[in-house]
Amino acid sequence: MPDQDRVVSSSPMSSSSSGDQTRLLIVEDVPQVAQYIRGLLNTQSSVKLLDVLTDGGKAVAQIRELRPDVVLVDALLQGRTKGPKLVQQIHEARLDVPVIMLTVPQNPIEPNPAEGIHGVLAMPFSGFDLMTRIAAARKEHAALSPTATTRILSVFAPKGGVGKTTIAFNLAVAIGQLEFRTVLVDGSIQFGDLRSLLKVPSDAPSILDLPTDRIAESDLADVLWRDPSGIDILLAPPRIEMAEMINPRDIDKILSLLRRVYGAVVIDMSSSINDVNLSFLDTSDTVIEIVTYDSTTIHNTIAMADTFRSIGYPASKVHYLVNRADSPGGIAPDDLHRALGRVPEHRVVSGGQLVVRSNNDGVPFVLADPSAEVSQDVARVAQELLGSGRAFATTGSR
Repeated sequence: MPDQDRVVSSSPMSSSSSGDQTRLLIVEDVPQVAQYIRGLLNTQSSVKLLDVLTDGGKAVAQIRELRPDVVLVDALLQGRTKGPKLVQQIHEARLDVPVIMLTVPQNPIEPNPAEGIHGVLAMPFSGFDLMTRIAAARKEHAALSPTATTRILSVFAPKGGVGKTTIAFNLAVAIGQLEFRTVLVDGSIQFGDLRSLLKVPSDAPSILDLPTDRIAESDLADVLWRDPSGIDILLAPPRIEMAEMINPRDIDKILSLLRRVYGAVVIDMSSSINDVNLSFLDTSDTVIEIVTYDSTTIHNTIAMADTFRSIGYPASKVHYLVNRADSPGGIAPDDLHRALGRVPEHRVVSGGQLVVRSNNDGVPFVLADPSAEVSQDVARVAQELLGSGRAFATTGSR
């Protein structure tokens, strides 16, 4: 079960430890070399070995399917598709993945990203050499890669009843309207808020239907719920007790793949702080924290700010969104600003009957009435978070 002590014991590095696992695919036909690399990887947790392929002819298809972060190719690979030819095929296929060539001193190779060689590792090598080269290749490639634009956004509230799920759903749809391929994750693992809001059948596939070991894009296609609004949705389990079957490592693997497939990932989180939610928060580029003009909500928001500082999140990672901003309830905006220590980044007005009617119908109000002030506010938040005119998708819509 969740370890609540993590909140106070985490270091500033926590945000990059669990949600930044590197997915590695190896193409190696020498069993002894493959076994040696497996042994090195077994001593650490920052790299997930997806598979070891012995046939270079199958590599391009597997890269498309498994979406690794890094591919390690033996330069001396035999068979019909030899090492250099495979690297050329990966490069020409524009698979957007860094390739490290494994070689020997007698066969020197120079890194050449322009030709698809992003790093070289010469045998013999240590575990430190392997991990350093993998990390460097991924970092250097990410700086130039289109996937660097992918954003993971967690919508969080320290108290229920503030419109969090409604905001998350409509924000995801608004981001989709900006031509980002968008997926919405129901992070309320116990209660499945989105399943209820969208009137999804209880037998619809959920996060539990994904494999627990290797997750491929084809697995996502079988599990994701395609909403009429144009976004995909990864649903929470249909029953409360099933939440215990989800662990932080599952979340890390799933989000790692979603980041490769989608231009934007929006997570509708629950209000609790546990290990699963910390995995969502750690992996997120931005946490959108919902606050209202309610004394209890403000109190809990201030408490969460202390928690986020203890975890080590920079202040810039958390954006405050004032929901129902036109209903101050006797609390002056300046008082809210002083309580939060800054002016909230975003605001959304009350939508009145439009929001209620749209929720009852299971449709996004940003599409039901795009000209409404509440719809315009959410559209503006989407643009502020992701910008406009930066359409990105690794694959076309299904």
